[in-house]
Amino acid sequence: MNPTIYDVSRLSGVSTATISRAFSNPELVRESTRQKVFEAAEVLHYYPNAIARAMARQRTDKIAFLICKKDATILDEFYAGICEGIMRETNKSVHQLVISTAADWGAMPSTAQNKQVEGVILGGNAPADMVTDFQSRNVAVVLVNNRIAGMELPCVISDEYEGVRLAVEHLISRGHRNIAMIAGRFSPYIVGERYSAFLSVTREHGIRVDAQHIKMCEASVESAAQAAAELLGQKDRPTAVFGANDVIAAGVMKAARRLGLRIPEDVAVVGFDDSSVCTMLEPELTSVHINCRRMGELSVERLQALLSGEEACPMTTVVPAELKVRGST
Repeated sequence: MNPTIYDVSRLSGVSTATISRAFSNPELVRESTRQKVFEAAEVLHYYPNAIARAMARQRTDKIAFLICKKDATILDEFYAGICEGIMRETNKSVHQLVISTAADWGAMPSTAQNKQVEGVILGGNAPADMVTDFQSRNVAVVLVNNRIAGMELPCVISDEYEGVRLAVEHLISRGHRNIAMIAGRFSPYIVGERYSAFLSVTREHGIRVDAQHIKMCEASVESAAQAAAELLGQKDRPTAVFGANDVIAAGVMKAARRLGLRIPEDVAVVGFDDSSVCTMLEPELTSVHINCRRMGELSVERLQALLSGEEACPMTTVVPAELKVRGST
């Protein structure tokens, strides 16, 4: 037998009227009371009658989160963090959430109509034609961890420039002037932002970066290790390497070990994203931390603002970055 609102009332100690408000108008219910309601609902696997509510309001209350990354899965660590924030924020509202990769979504014809989503959050390298396709169907769109030139739509991003500045200035404070960068071929927006920031920050500090000390590689540990081996095998090898993400940085550390170099004594290494790999390495990897969960929460807030017709919805929301200093520097 499916649980009812009366079961939730008995378990939570909250009236059925308040439970109904907690799901339909959560902003009208105190946070402590909402928490009791949602916890009881989760234990009982209770969900409001979304179909009946949608018919009454002529809305489906469905939103989607699509991960737009080559060969991505919903277990991708970076986007799993964003997804956690999206799920937490969605659970406070009346919306139902559909989660998929862009590839899986696109493989099924007329998916937007079939699932009847009202809004979508596109994570990562979403192509412009996907955005325009959703918009042509009156589906609200928010970007997370991406911006598309020439398109005016809300996006939630991390402070890429500040993250790179913190990493590079940390290396400079350790006495490094010969600093290299290795970037992976992943999201063009992210790579472009981090590359531009690296050049800008080093220039601000009067550091000339040799063109031979900037490398591109595939977004894998082994490809990064090959690129790093070329860098670290040079006569005028860099004393520090900034990896555009933690996978790249892990490849740098692998190459350094193969060459018999000590970390950080012979070469310091910094990554970006502060993923779980950072504490698996020895020494542990210094990395720029991105608050993925907060990015996810804010993307839902921006989507809800669009769906409610708010005119003051900000087009760009920037989440601060911070540096986690560990043994690799």
